[in-house]
Amino acid sequence: MPIACRMWLPDGYIGMQGLNTKRVRMKLSEQQRKFTYMVGQLIAWAYANRYELTVGEAYRTPEQAQLNAKQRKEIAYSLHTQRLAIDLNLFLQGEYQTDSAASKPLSEFWESIGSSWGGRLNKPVGNHFSLGYQGGSNT
Repeated sequence: MPIACRMWLPDGYIGMQGLNTKRVRMKLSEQQRKFTYMVGQLIAWAYANRYELTVGEAYRTPEQAQLNAKQRKEIAYSLHTQRLAIDLNLFLQGEYQTDSAASKPLSEFWESIGSSWGGRLNKPVGNHFSLGYQGGSNT
């Protein structure tokens, strides 16, 4: 059974109190810091619940995003280019998990703190975790 992960919230960190209980327009750099903090919480939660992770892709250059779109691999606009998305590779008992269903417990925690999981996209990507910026797509 998954266990809870205690969260420490920096005092005065805009928008962090209650993790998205109140919508506050933040600068991109503030969103990036919030996202990084939330990724840390996700990683801590994963390890506290006996999951293991490696980082797949975090930052993607705009040029790479355009190339991926031309090759029809992904969309041209990606939150990876804004540093607001990360792909995490999930391991259970040392075995790499390719099925999005294996990421469900992580996704539930991630969504509970106000973020978006790629497993809910039209083309599900279970290892994708993101935070939208100014109404942007969560991909």
